Amino acid sequence: MKFNKGKCQILHLGWGNPGCTDRLGNKRLESSSAERELEVLVDAKLNMSQQCPGSQEDHVLGCIRHSIANQSREVLVPLCFALVQPHLESWGQFCVPHYKKDINLLESLQRRAAKIVKGLEGKLYEECLRSLGLFSLEKRRLKGDLIAVYSFLMRASGGAGTDIDLFSLVISDRTRGNGLKLYHGRFRLDIRKRFFTQRVVGHWNGLPREVVTAPSLTDLKKCLDDALRHRL
Repeated sequence: MKFNKGKCQILHLGWGNPGCTDRLGNKRLESSSAERELEVLVDAKLNMSQQCPGSQEDHVLGCIRHSIANQSREVLVPLCFALVQPHLESWGQFCVPHYKKDINLLESLQRRAAKIVKGLEGKLYEECLRSLGLFSLEKRRLKGDLIAVYSFLMRASGGAGTDIDLFSLVISDRTRGNGLKLYHGRFRLDIRKRFFTQRVVGHWNGLPREVVTAPSLTDLKKCLDDALRHRL
């Protein structure tokens, strides 16, 4: 197999990587700070901030605002859900932003989408979401994580699979709490704290008993909506 040496570069991963020099034949390969593979941009620190959507979604919102004469919520909300929301949701689920700047950027895109609806121009972001019956993107990601935890625990309790290995139940006779608490580990590195099995434990343990013991997934979603709206 022949390689185009001019297109080959080295991506050094890891904080303590010495960045050794590599050669392909007699040509010294240059070092690269980031590379794109299958539309995913990977940098040396595995930082996903560069993946955050922005200009394309702004362009779509501008087209909707200037090309749609009817600015009512019955018209604009379905359009935004079809053309803008999938990009924000997919990036949030894929990268799970934890930096404040990335979270604020995603929320700002949904904020602009909400404020183009007629009658919501001068309202606060929270008021717009309440009027439209929506949650912030951060709460929607949290809801998805909690639903996943519930599904894992229900499958494990039914003997189907070993999903319970993902979490450790706290065995205690204390009556305080929801009665189905998960063990929260301690880690030195922040990156480990952001793993799904760790970042969701504190939120799950803070849920009321009637939420974590919901008899079905449908009931859980209804209880979660109420909890996210009034308590979290």
